[in-house]
Formats: sequence, C-alpha cells, structure tokens
Amino acid sequence: MGNNYGVCISVTGKGSTDHIRQKPPWLRVRIPAGDLYAKLREKITARGLHTVCDEARCPNVAECWGKHGTATIMLMGSVCTRSCRFCAVTSGIPQPLDPGEPERVARAISDLGLKYVVLTSVCRDDLDDGGALHFTRTVQEIRNVCPGVRVEILVPDFGGNTRSIRTLAEVKPDVIGHNIETVERLTPIIRDRRASYNLSLKVLFLFHEYAPESLIKSSIMLGLGETYEEILATMKDLRGAGVHILTMGQYLRPSMRHHPVVEYLPPEQFDRLKKDALALGFSYVVSGPLVRSSYHALEAFEKV
Repeated sequence: MGNNYGVCISVTGKGSTDHIRQKPPWLRVRIPAGDLYAKLREKITARGLHTVCDEARCPNVAECWGKHGTATIMLMGSVCTRSCRFCAVTSGIPQPLDPGEPERVARAISDLGLKYVVLTSVCRDDLDDGGALHFTRTVQEIRNVCPGVRVEILVPDFGGNTRSIRTLAEVKPDVIGHNIETVERLTPIIRDRRASYNLSLKVLFLFHEYAPESLIKSSIMLGLGETYEEILATMKDLRGAGVHILTMGQYLRPSMRHHPVVEYLPPEQFDRLKKDALALGFSYVVSGPLVRSSYHALEAFEKV
C-alpha cells in the first residue's frame, strides 16, 4: 500500500471503491445505555439542543455520555453550509440563528451539573461572522449561569475572518480547537472546496497569537490513504501553528455516499504515532482507533 504503517488492513477491493470488508475487532463499540446516558439525552432533547455526538454518529457516545457525563453540544442548528466527504452532518441551507440558544445551553449545562463542556457548530458561511458572536454569547452565558465550568470550543475556519477569530479569542475559552482533518494532499478530496489545509493552519496560528492563555487543539483522521510521512509533516505543521493538544483517530465511513475507508490502522500504529507526536513537542496526545476530537477532553485539559 506504500503507507509505511506496518500492518494495516486494506478495505478497498481492486477496481472498486465501494467494497468494504467487515470492521476489525478493535473497532467494536458499545451500545448506548445507562442512567447518566439517559439523563443527558432527556435534558438535551427537552431543550431542543443538538450534539455532534448524535449528528456526526460518534462511536464514543456510549462512553462519554454514560461514563464521563460529558457531551459536545452543537450550536446554530444541525444543517451545515458545507459538504465535506467524510462528515455525516446534514448539508444544506440552515435556519436563522436562534437568539435563545445560548441561554438554553447554559441552563442545560447547569441542570446536568457538568464541570467541563465542549461547544462546536456546523459551518455557517451564510453569516457575516460565521457565527463567532453566537459562540461568544454562549460562552459568556455559560459563565454567567454556571461559573467555574471549563469551556472548550471546537470551531470552523470562519473563512479566515480575523475579526471573527479575534472575537472568539477575546472571550478566552479554556481550550480552542479547530481540526485540520487530514493531510495536505487529501484536503481537496476530503473537505469542502471552501476549506483548505493552509487556511486551517492560519486559523490555528491566529488563535495561538490572539489567545495566549488558551490551549490550542486539533485533530487528524487516519485511514483515508495518507502516508506515514504525510502524517509526520502534518504534525510538524500543527506544532508550528502553536497547537498544544492533538487527537488522532480512525476514519469511519458514515454511509456509502461518503469517502471510502482506505485502511484500518491497528492500535499499535496509533501508539507509534502518539510517541512521534509527543517527541515533536505536543503537550498532550490522544491517539487510538475510536478517538475523536472531544474524546477525553477534560482529561487532556487537566493534564496539560
């Protein structure tokens, strides 16, 4: 395969991009269950909120909701203005912003007694600021309603709008995340045409510059056809942009409409990549087949 990972499982049949073999045993996930999971779902649904855990079909929803009692809340609706080939979130024309959402989010977090929350959103290219002010208002509302709660934000690129980036930086989230998603060569294939590898690096660098008190975070999906050397190059670029926390996980195809999985990396390869990343100077690295951007988010924050 030419990827220099060592042992990998190829999942694309010769001459076909739609033939997907059975997933390896290390990718088995637990069916969501438990009292805490049920409580979180009830509260979130009752307040008309969305989570990326559901919308993006995260494989860790059972663990994060049922064990750690954490969830990643998705702001500004469930319809994204972009159409990336890896993402399960619905693409289309979003509804107007709901001005009451920031308060509802804050009340839900207070009701659940959370100490750490991750806020993310769909891309809102229809808005002049990409939704930056809505993010800011939500962070401020959380701090007003439940002071002491740590807030992590996982944001889109805002089209590189420096005013939007500065607006968010000024509210001083504890962690600011923006995902590079994949290596430079695959970015035009995997991500929406409005996204770019260099734009994501610029956004991360600006957050690092504008919010020196915040931890900067990014994530890479693996198994899309990238080489080992390309992953190392991406890690170096992220460190150069000031990223402190890195997560790496296996790409899982949401449907046959999405980009196929090229290979499944075994756990030992994720362990190797974690060592490489730490050697490059990242403060904290979470690397494994089922890892996603917000996986063990509180643990990462506490240990940096």
